[in-house]
Parts: sequence; structure tokens; C-alpha cells
Amino acid sequence: MCRLAAITSRDYISPIEPVLALETMKEGHDGSGLGLTLKDLGGEFTKLKKYPILSGICSKEGRKRLDEHMKKLGFTLKHEWRPKIKPVKGIVAREHYFARAYEYPSAFKNKPMREKEDLLMNTRLSLRRLGEADESIFAFSFYPDVLTLKEVGDPLEVAEFFGLDRDGVKAKVVLAQGRQNTNYAIYLYACHPFFLQGFCTMTNGENTAFVPIREFLSGRGFPGYMGYNSDSEVFAHILHYTVRQLGFPLHYYKDVITPLKPSEIERRRDREALTLMKQSLRPLCIDGPNVVIGFTPDGSCFMVHDSKKLRPGVVGGVKGRYALMSEECGVDSAVPGRDRSKDIFPMKYDMVIVSPQAEEVTVWNQLQG
Repeated sequence: MCRLAAITSRDYISPIEPVLALETMKEGHDGSGLGLTLKDLGGEFTKLKKYPILSGICSKEGRKRLDEHMKKLGFTLKHEWRPKIKPVKGIVAREHYFARAYEYPSAFKNKPMREKEDLLMNTRLSLRRLGEADESIFAFSFYPDVLTLKEVGDPLEVAEFFGLDRDGVKAKVVLAQGRQNTNYAIYLYACHPFFLQGFCTMTNGENTAFVPIREFLSGRGFPGYMGYNSDSEVFAHILHYTVRQLGFPLHYYKDVITPLKPSEIERRRDREALTLMKQSLRPLCIDGPNVVIGFTPDGSCFMVHDSKKLRPGVVGGVKGRYALMSEECGVDSAVPGRDRSKDIFPMKYDMVIVSPQAEEVTVWNQLQG
């Protein structure tokens, strides 16, 4: 199993905070990797929110290719952040870790956001193709106000390696995953969280329905539905497909991945829509066991389980700061002063949603609709 730690806050926080929460859950992961995705950035990125940020890793040769490719596409470098590397035994440092803010190409500066999103995604995918064979370029995310870091090693040691306890980079939403290397060889594109056009998820569990889901998504003709070095990447793509492509409200994500029985659907006022959804999107049904934590472009965060409910998950906090964690001890680390009696342990019909800026938490129940 893996362990998941997410914090959403009204105020900026250091990414070291969810990593410390992961440390309290250390028995649940084997220290084989850390993935971090930060949204709504502070620090030196506070005044760069309108510029897309390319996050990744490259070699010296890959850096040359990257610069040439971005220049060819018309992107202009606005700002570059590099983690303050501190050598840590057991972590093999790569040549360049970076988060680069760019000016859009002149032809796209006044385009609608949806067109910009497609440009950014296609650019990231072209960089991935450019550097994947020799691992000279890893491109994890390319989107405004989002930063992604990934590396192999114990999560706390990786955080120290990146200098996250000393760096001024901050965010209002931080997702962190401590990986247990079970199904795949350690490969950075297989490391959670997974990000696509403002939608991000991380997962603890096994996706036994991976193949039909992958085949359905791959057949949509959308270039971003690719990769799949991890069977969990499809959860981010289902979220993207449900909310961005189909235009459904966020809570329908739960109905797509864990559809109700016909007798249960009859209890819902939107039963006709649910029936059509179940028929047309049946290949996206998950079989677990999984718990999924994620966020959407507006900053909403959520937790949802498959119907088996065999992976732990808890949400707790106070107005302005909520933690979504694999275990209670993680919430204790992130929000020690909360009322623990109000902690939420979502069951198989529940989807917990924390609104942007961590203003409130709601539990959406499938049976009640």
C-alpha cells in the first residue's frame, strides 16, 4: 500500500507539512518514492499566477533540447525556480530539477483558457516524447499556479534533499504521496500524483479494472489520455473526462466510478440521467480496492473510495485548514487542534468535498443524491 497526505488551507503552507504527516504513517509505505503537487502557489510564485509553470527534471543535454523546443514553440522564459539541493545518502541526484514560468506564445496570449490548456498539455506531451527514451527530460505538469516534484527515496529524506524545510516555496493546496513499490519498477512517470489540465489525483490501492478503463479512455481520441505507467493514472483521467470533457458536476465522479444498483438509482431524483450515465460510462467503473484524493481547477479537494472500502481514509480539520489523509495520525500531524469527534471517515457511498480556500467540508452521499 501507499500513504496519502493532502492539506488544503486558506493560508499558504510549506510542502514539508504533508511530508511530515506522511512520516507519521511510515509503516504504510516503504520509502520508495515521493510525489508532490502544489496548487495556488505562494513565495516567489505569488506574482506569477497567470503564467504556466513547467515542472520536471532534465539532464544537461535534455536542458538544451528543452530550451530549443520551447523557443521553437514561442514560449518565453519568465522565471525559474530550482530546489536548494542538499546531498542525502541514498538519493541519486539528477542534473536539473526545475519549475519554470513561461510567457505564452504571442498567438495564444488572448486565447480562451480552454485553448491555452490544450496548448500546454500538447507541449508537455511533446517534451515527454522528446526525452522519454533516454530519460533526458521528465515533464510532470505544465499549468498556471501548479508545481510538481517527484523523486525516488524515503519521502522525508527526499523533502530534505529538495530543501523543502528551508525553501520559501509555499502553496494553499499540497498533495503528497509516499509510495510503496508493489506493482511496477520505480519509474518517475509512475509516481503519484497525476495531473492533467488542472485535475489531479493520487491513489492508494490496486486498480483491478485498469485494462477496460484504459481502453475506453484511449479510444476517446484525446491526446492527454496516454502513458499509464501506473494503473492509478486513469483516476485522474476519469476525473478530467467527467468534469471537463462531459461538463458534469464534481459529485458525479462518484457515480461514474462506483455506479449504483438499479434499485438504488430509483431512489434518486436524477434517476434517468444516472441510468444513461451508467449505461454509457460502464467501462469507467472501478473495482478497487482504492481510496482517491484529488483536486479540481477551482481548488476543490475531495476523497472518495471504491465500493469495497478496503483502503483507509479520513478527513478532518477546522475552517480554513483541512487534511485529507490515509490515517488519523496524519490528520493529527496536520491539524492537531481540531475537534477529532468531527473527523469524517467516508464509507462506500460517500464523497467528501472540501471547498476552495478550505471554507467548508461536505459529505455527498450517493443514495441521498
